[in-house]
Amino acid sequence: MAVEISNNITAEIRNEFGKGAARRARRAGLIPAVVYGVGEPVHINLPGHATTMLLRKKGTQAVAILDIDGKEVYAQTKAVQVDPIRRVIEHIDFIVVDAAAGKEAIAVAEAAVVAAEEAALADAAGEVVAEAEAVVAEAENADA
Repeated sequence: MAVEISNNITAEIRNEFGKGAARRARRAGLIPAVVYGVGEPVHINLPGHATTMLLRKKGTQAVAILDIDGKEVYAQTKAVQVDPIRRVIEHIDFIVVDAAAGKEAIAVAEAAVVAAEEAALADAAGEVVAEAEAVVAEAENADA
């Protein structure tokens, strides 16, 4: 069974801006991000590991539940900037979605992941059975 990845991420507001501040945040294991759609854009830092795992397991268009200063915000990733060499996330742009739409998108994404895992297991089981049947048929032909 796969480890359950949570859509909840605790964000901290960024007070520093620019290249130097972003580099310091990345060195500290954080990912700089911006949330659009709540009036003025909100600049935040996200925990690197949790955010990376969310995007890796749920897809780059995942809906995250961001906890920004105690306020729960449903936001979908709009753009993810990835370093082309090191393959680490450098920056994320989020757009706010309605809470009901966000919950529905999370449920649909989770159902798609479960269906994909079941299909992969069924394919793997079918391949194993086909290989076993081929080995048995080859053994029977060798004996004859």
